Amino acid sequence: MTHTKDPVVFPMETARGSNQSGMRAHNERLVLTLIRQMGPLAKAEIARLTGLSAQTVSVIMRALEADGLLQKDTPVRGKVGQPAVPMKLASDGAFFLGLKVGRRSMELVLTDFLGSVRSRVHDTILFPAPGDVVSFANDAISAVLADLPHDRRDRVAGLGIAAPFRLEDWAETVGANPQRLAGWRDCDIAGEISKHWDFPVYLQNDGSAACGAELVFGAQDKPRDFLYFFVGYFAGGGMVLDGTLYTGRTGNAAAVGSLPIRLKDGSNLQLAEVVSLASLENAMRVSGNDADVIWRRASDWPIRKDILDSWLNNASEGLAIAITSSSCLIDFECVVVDGWLPPEIRKALVCRTAACLAANPVAGIDSPEIREGTIQGDARVLGAASLPLSNRFLVDRNAFLKG
Repeated sequence: MTHTKDPVVFPMETARGSNQSGMRAHNERLVLTLIRQMGPLAKAEIARLTGLSAQTVSVIMRALEADGLLQKDTPVRGKVGQPAVPMKLASDGAFFLGLKVGRRSMELVLTDFLGSVRSRVHDTILFPAPGDVVSFANDAISAVLADLPHDRRDRVAGLGIAAPFRLEDWAETVGANPQRLAGWRDCDIAGEISKHWDFPVYLQNDGSAACGAELVFGAQDKPRDFLYFFVGYFAGGGMVLDGTLYTGRTGNAAAVGSLPIRLKDGSNLQLAEVVSLASLENAMRVSGNDADVIWRRASDWPIRKDILDSWLNNASEGLAIAITSSSCLIDFECVVVDGWLPPEIRKALVCRTAACLAANPVAGIDSPEIREGTIQGDARVLGAASLPLSNRFLVDRNAFLKG
């Protein structure tokens, strides 16, 4: 059984519950979403935020605690009366598998209900074919489930897959054998993997998945509309509108890597050719440096300053052009930039991009704020794991009702 579902989280100031019968599933999701976004909450506070009656909230909280999804936090003592007992998410309440398919690697993680990674399996491979991914996924899932206590295995809620869409279109650009990538054209990768397992499997574009991780697990102080860039082998992206991840008609919305840009030197390129670790890798190889270091870890890279500066200048210019073009269509308040990057390089990229925007204002629009992402290199794989989490336990766009 396969599904495609976006991780969606509604702004809490507009989310309301319903005291009508038959609404338990929606109300439970609403409570879990609130606690995930705001931290431990007492019953009275949940009732105030949701509009649910105190009795309804008590029933929901007891049910979620009995199901092992919530647990009591430290009591908060006030001046009078009994201390309030906030409820928090139980880390072992549910588990989620996330699979990231990249152009240079594959990775599978098992996360708990809080989004913490419990197990990880990684493999480096150049331009994996569908068969490579299926074999890796099945072996890796078997390995991480074997490490999970037996009495917790029925709490695995599903597998999410984050993969670039239309991989076959980029064969010439990346110098890959077209025949190796041709299999992606008609492949139902989620369907192939789901044949081997009894839990649901979900598929999403890797850029949107990374954006979903920022939305679900990242800092919760972002505005309701923001554009997201993830710098990996190529640049990918996502878009959040009114607090909800928007993936569009084909699931490929905010495909920022495909954006045509024109650099100051007159080059006409696509953003992915400039804002990409592939271009940095190529520059390092041409200079006789070990380029594989950028794929082994995202903590620190021993790169010559002249090579890094040249890449940062081109990447920030490309990002600034893409942000300006996007802002002409949607009035984003904020742009988030993350990636498989060491913290100091990500910070430098954000600062230089902001400087490029400031130096090249466009009449008729306001430039958005540029922020660093908070998930970093794990954004795509955690975004994949957030798919079954969102589908099973968070407020869903189609289930949303006002009281």
